[in-house]
Amino acid sequence: MSGGPRHTVPVDVHLVLRRTSGSGPEVLLSRRSGPVYAAGLWHLPSGHLEAGEDMVDGVIREACEETGVVIAAADVTAAVTVHHRPPIGAGSRIGVFFEVRRWSGVPRVMEPDRCDGMGWYALDDLPEPMVAYCRAGLDAYRAGLPAAVHFQQPGDRVRYAADATNRTRLVQGPTTDGVELPHRLREFAERAVGRIAAAAEVSWGRGGSRVWRLTGSGGGTWYLKQHRGPTFHEREVAAYRAWVPVLGRGAPHLVAVDTAARAVVITALAGRSPHGTVLGAAAEVRLHRELGRLASALHHCTPERPAGLPAATGSVKRHLEEARPYLAEGDEELVLALARTYEDLPRPVLVPTHGDLQYRNVLLADDGEVTLFDFERSQYATATRDMVRLGDTWTGRPDLRAAFLDGYGRALTPTEELRQDCESAFDAVCGIAYGVGHDDPEVTERGHRTLLRLHAAHRP
Repeated sequence: MSGGPRHTVPVDVHLVLRRTSGSGPEVLLSRRSGPVYAAGLWHLPSGHLEAGEDMVDGVIREACEETGVVIAAADVTAAVTVHHRPPIGAGSRIGVFFEVRRWSGVPRVMEPDRCDGMGWYALDDLPEPMVAYCRAGLDAYRAGLPAAVHFQQPGDRVRYAADATNRTRLVQGPTTDGVELPHRLREFAERAVGRIAAAAEVSWGRGGSRVWRLTGSGGGTWYLKQHRGPTFHEREVAAYRAWVPVLGRGAPHLVAVDTAARAVVITALAGRSPHGTVLGAAAEVRLHRELGRLASALHHCTPERPAGLPAATGSVKRHLEEARPYLAEGDEELVLALARTYEDLPRPVLVPTHGDLQYRNVLLADDGEVTLFDFERSQYATATRDMVRLGDTWTGRPDLRAAFLDGYGRALTPTEELRQDCESAFDAVCGIAYGVGHDDPEVTERGHRTLLRLHAAHRP
């Protein structure tokens, strides 16, 4: 123990008032103004603790004073702690960020001499300019981590910048018994399946969702998935509850749901992914026949619905704008022509779909049994939409396409054939834009392959 002077710091409380909209989670931010620190920058409602006040009472008081909302102590949840040192002065401070999802009243500017704006902003699309200290706490919060260190240097800007002056250092939470799993998710999983002996993260590199393989103390195996946002969570839970049971052994079963944490526990299935592997011709034909059977069962598990008016052109043009520098000659004209064709097609019916049917979401067991997983993109859509990405494997392999349709139970109509081509073009452009923007050459190349195939099929 050092005999030097004890370190003392002031304590701030920050309010993460959170709601969910159609586009995902949002937080309330206010813009500071007037003769105050960080004027003109966005910040969470916050303030210093008063003498004799505890942290929960402090954040409740600040919420009422700055936004007018009334919060019960039982609705205040600890989220993140940040040790911060500003760029001016030598002292540091502790900021405690509290999440609140339930309150009464409508947030509004209560201190116009200190705040000239207030609004809800997507957690994944925070506004600029923002106080760097506040952003450090929100970065830790978005990552699901309990703490961050944010020690700025003299001369650093008060406002956040995504460059070398971003001094945020995120701090991991503790692990127990060697299980690499966030504490809240471990508690949820153990309520569902009992004591966990081991957890290994097996998340796919491209997705924002996280997945762990759980091994129980008694030897059982399950998968725990935390979704990247509420839309994916709601879609997957709804699919597992209403549609997936029709697949029987062809898909996992839902074990437990934690809506607040956007997490699910599902049963584990045997097999390996055919993605990136070389299968014999006969084995691959059997695989596609079984995939056709599973797709048909899913598409017919509930009554079909009529589609609304087509609106392909708008979204296609947005993706074209992003992908244009990477398209080959004639690609844009082909895609726009197919978009016009799509809008002229008879209005389709919509059925329950997997939403991302491709090899990486398939398991093939040693005995030939085929199963599907990852239903976070499931929704009512055209039946052909489930054949778009899988169709990439059909290029040069008409036997695979024939096997799939054999398992599906019927051939496609000429209108469905054309609709699949249109949807393939849209997916290709979206994939090229995504692949280039996220440094994913596999998705980019799949998009280019698709457009080459469509050029050949629709050559004047």
